[in-house]
Amino acid sequence: MVREFVCICCPVGCRLTVTLDDAGNVLDVTGNTCNRGKEYAVSEVTAPTRMITTTVKTADGICVPVKTEKPVPKEKIFNCMEEIKLHTVSLPIRTGDVVVSDVAGTGINVIATRSFDSSQ
Repeated sequence: MVREFVCICCPVGCRLTVTLDDAGNVLDVTGNTCNRGKEYAVSEVTAPTRMITTTVKTADGICVPVKTEKPVPKEKIFNCMEEIKLHTVSLPIRTGDVVVSDVAGTGINVIATRSFDSSQ
């Protein structure tokens, strides 16, 4: 089996071709101009992950931007979003503060990406 897609590791946007055996093991990666592209291709076909960025509201109705500390497994994105939207935060909050610990059992925290004081 062959899978083709565009690498998103850098602005070059290499057109990658990944050849897989019948068991889904990667046999070959072509089209990449760097090792990051090859690593991305292997990850994308074996265990795709994504960063999640969203907002969490405060009791005052302010939306605080948040993100996952690391990429989460692609199949867990909707579970993570459901859990995140159940949370509210209290002010003040600082960049890097943990908003949700171990989101959806992934072992990954959701953190604030901007600081807010109660006067904002």
